[in-house]
Amino acid sequence: MTQQTLLRRVALSLAAAGLPVLPLRRGKAPFGNCHQCANNACGGRPNMKTAGPCRCPRVCHAWAAATTDLDVLSSPAWVAAWRRAVCIAYHPGAAGLTVVDLDHAAAVDWAREGLPATRVVETTRGEHWIYRGAMSSHNAVLPGVDIKSTMSYARYLGPGTGTMTDLPDTVRALAMKEPSPLRPAPHAITVPAGVGGEECRHRTPAYLDRGIAMAEQRITEASSAIHATVYRTFLAVLSTHGRCGCLTDVHVARLFTAAQAKGESPRHCTDAWTNARTRLGL
Repeated sequence: MTQQTLLRRVALSLAAAGLPVLPLRRGKAPFGNCHQCANNACGGRPNMKTAGPCRCPRVCHAWAAATTDLDVLSSPAWVAAWRRAVCIAYHPGAAGLTVVDLDHAAAVDWAREGLPATRVVETTRGEHWIYRGAMSSHNAVLPGVDIKSTMSYARYLGPGTGTMTDLPDTVRALAMKEPSPLRPAPHAITVPAGVGGEECRHRTPAYLDRGIAMAEQRITEASSAIHATVYRTFLAVLSTHGRCGCLTDVHVARLFTAAQAKGESPRHCTDAWTNARTRLGL
């Protein structure tokens, strides 16, 4: 049995179980648009952002082509694609799932310390944590952390281990956009040493330091949308540490310093911090 035949059999089994699948070609990339669909000539799925009215029988719309239809998967066009495939992908959002893609050891450590246990699949460089519940997909929400759900695809690397649990608010918070400023805020950092009064659920003090370092790195490496990146980073830090009293003025100052080094004013930093706290009810 060839690898491509095995991939197709596995894909058919997954589809029969309700997981929308598609083949990936060399480079773990989706198959490109066919001639009829190039430049949105088919009238649907522009830039692969929406499902659209396209009824092309080929595998040419990335995540939007993922299907559970066994007849489609066995059609001549798809069989030809499976012959060129190197791996299987699936559309998590269509199955009501979210994949937290952890790309290196530090990201895995962050998940182990701050996220509820769920089904885990090992990857080449890290792990996929799979939760029940769909959300919007976002890349680089933290260094080495991507969220793959709606309008995205993830590689299928096996069933994984552990029991799947519900998508936590901590992950949803990473994708939140900043609301309009709620009110004028002072220039000084005003967060007290203990932001919240709940019991700390983190196993080691080093987790907080690692989280702050990852947040600083995310801000420092941002090349665009700096203000939005700062807000989402603040939101992620507060969603994990804001209720247990771990954060101190020193930690917050490190985040503000990283943001101001990217051109954010003290006022913008304070507004973003205040808005993030308000969003989380802190």
